[in-house]
Amino acid sequence: MGVSVSACSTDDSKGTIVFGETSWTSTEAPTRIAMQILEEAGYEVEVTLLDQPVIFQGLGDKELHFFMDAWLPYTEEALWAEYEDTLQLVATSYENVPLGWVVSSYVEGNSIAELAGKASEYDGEIVTIGEGAGIVELSKNVLEDPNYDLDGFELVPTSEAAMLSVLETKINREEPFIITGWRPHSMFSRHDLKFLEDPNGHFNYDNVYVLSYQGLEEEYPEAFEIMSRWSIEVEDLEAMMYEYEHNNVPFEESATQWIENNREKVDQMLGK
Repeated sequence: MGVSVSACSTDDSKGTIVFGETSWTSTEAPTRIAMQILEEAGYEVEVTLLDQPVIFQGLGDKELHFFMDAWLPYTEEALWAEYEDTLQLVATSYENVPLGWVVSSYVEGNSIAELAGKASEYDGEIVTIGEGAGIVELSKNVLEDPNYDLDGFELVPTSEAAMLSVLETKINREEPFIITGWRPHSMFSRHDLKFLEDPNGHFNYDNVYVLSYQGLEEEYPEAFEIMSRWSIEVEDLEAMMYEYEHNNVPFEESATQWIENNREKVDQMLGK
């Protein structure tokens, strides 16, 4: 199904919980925290690296137990519609977060509507992450919107790392660019960026949820109860991402620090 990475193992384990994880830093950071919390509760934990659509499928097939980074009701509306009969929202990680097309603050204009006729200035590219992600599908809708008249632009799916490499190169040269972006993400703590306004409403603010399959609460009631109490601040995640990218601090290490800094909250999750 994908690359599986095991965490700690104990003789008195309450069972194994498997997290689905994308390659996005916004997924990896909270997943590492949740894994350590469930380890503390006595579970063995594993993480399986997969593309987002495969994670939804894996949850539906009960091959995965949790996913920490579901953007709803808008960004992943199509995936949710396909699997909502088998999945459930366990907890809200954080609320009202933006996503969309991102440019540097030195770029003139503040709206997608102002891009008409300017494809050549941007090499005709909107650079995004891998196919299947909700933000990619929404970006396709934007490109096809006749009211925006975006002739000459095309969507360039790649990886998060490759997309950020384009951002760094363009900023170093002070050249215009368009990428897809979202918060939480360390790019906003590192660079002066802005979201382009979307007057036609393709991009909307979402909440981010923890998902599981329906019935997990009966098979792993304690794990479900623990995760149902989960939440985190966007700023905390962005700080973890910054430390990872700029100071080579592994997410496992920053997750341990977050748990220490939020001991009372973690104890409440654990029912102490």
